[in-house]
Amino acid sequence: MPRITPVSWKVLKCIFQKDGFVFDRKQGDHCSYVKKGIARPIVIPKYQEVDVDIIRGLMRTAGMSRQRYFGLLKKCK
Repeated sequence: MPRITPVSWKVLKCIFQKDGFVFDRKQGDHCSYVKKGIARPIVIPKYQEVDVDIIRGLMRTAGMSRQRYFGLLKKCK
């Protein structure tokens, strides 16, 4: 399995939208996305490169596996 590397916020937005998340609200340069069945919203910061720790936290909140992440990443690059 490849390593998770920093990606732009636009790529992350694409990944989570393809996974069923919908834009909820924006505050400053952070966007919240919600999905039915997921208790907490995920918050994507508008950074040119979102750090690996943030990506892992978002995946954990979303209940997304590494395999699913890399599958969606291929569709969004």
